[in-house]
Amino acid sequence: MCIEELVLKYSNTLYKICIVMLCNEQDAKDAVQDTFCRYLEKRPDFTNEEHGKAWLIRVASNICRDMLRARSRHPKVSIDDLSNVLAAPAQRDVLTELMELPPKQKAVIYLHYVDGYSVKEIADILKITESAVKKRMQRGREYLRLSWKEEEGRWKTCN
Repeated sequence: MCIEELVLKYSNTLYKICIVMLCNEQDAKDAVQDTFCRYLEKRPDFTNEEHGKAWLIRVASNICRDMLRARSRHPKVSIDDLSNVLAAPAQRDVLTELMELPPKQKAVIYLHYVDGYSVKEIADILKITESAVKKRMQRGREYLRLSWKEEEGRWKTCN
């Protein structure tokens, strides 16, 4: 059976299994996609149609289990959850902008301005030089400055 036929025939079944296991629509879609990718990688030879269906279900279940294990080891916090914790709407905007920074700049900006660490302390924590911390902070501030300037320009044209 070709991949198109497999997808048409089993994707709905696999999706239902994955959604029940993961309780998350996007993760379930990813798991189904990963299942079919795994099929393309392995190209298993099935003795009959039931064997193929069982293989796909087993692979999907294993992928879901791996995703759940990863989720428990590396919990994530939604940006919406973080925004709700902050009181002022202005702080929500700043947090949203901060989350959009590249990871290197995000780390140093957060550690310095939110947690109050000094440049030297950040360098020790991240195991980088103080000049690298300063450069990342400079780039992060510049990114935020440009972002806010664009936002300000949008507000001027809207009002």
